[in-house]
Amino acid sequence: MNAPERAWSDIPARRWDGQAIDCAACPHSTLHAAGGCEPGHACLQDAYARRIDRFLRRHPGLANGSLGHPYFEVRAIAARHADVFHLPALMADPDETVRLQAASRLPQRLLGRLRDDPQREVRIRVAQRLAEAELPTLMHDPDYEVRATVARRLPEALLPLMMGDADLQVRRIVAERLPAALLEPLARDEDWLVRHTAAGRAVGEVLQRLLLDAEPLVRERAAERLRELEGRRHG
Repeated sequence: MNAPERAWSDIPARRWDGQAIDCAACPHSTLHAAGGCEPGHACLQDAYARRIDRFLRRHPGLANGSLGHPYFEVRAIAARHADVFHLPALMADPDETVRLQAASRLPQRLLGRLRDDPQREVRIRVAQRLAEAELPTLMHDPDYEVRATVARRLPEALLPLMMGDADLQVRRIVAERLPAALLEPLARDEDWLVRHTAAGRAVGEVLQRLLLDAEPLVRERAAERLRELEGRRHG
């Protein structure tokens, strides 16, 4: 047994509500009798998520019936294995971990309903999976990481709409993806890190202006870019 497995086994087996595990009273006691589960290793009653996951990996057919379990870890792990037709009921689950798992698997026609979820992690997952045509609905999300995720996936034609984002990280992502011919506004950005990113992709007059930027690191990056372009022409 390797170290991670020993650490896992060293965690005492305890029911999710703090009580002792009682295999005889478990609704899946027949599985235990047949060797299909084991306290401290694979158990739906356990408080430890890895043991719950091991149980449902062995018995995915029980996932649908576990989506209403009172313990959030059971519901969240069951959401990984349940039929997608049963997932819509989890969109209003009181626990964000459960809603996050639902957002990972919901079909596109339902995924957009979670774009206003109160938890940023859920909205980030939505932004990671939402169809490109629907991404503009998240461009003004209050959380910068949601908007950054959108900026990484948004079609190039719509990227100019995010050039004025209040967050530096988002503007840098836009500068990394925007077609070189459209970099001019970002080459004038007040933040030198955004200009530095633009300098690594600029061409023509925009590049020439960045060669004279007030920030030495921006000028250095622009000079590197100029050498790259000249090398291509003479290569």
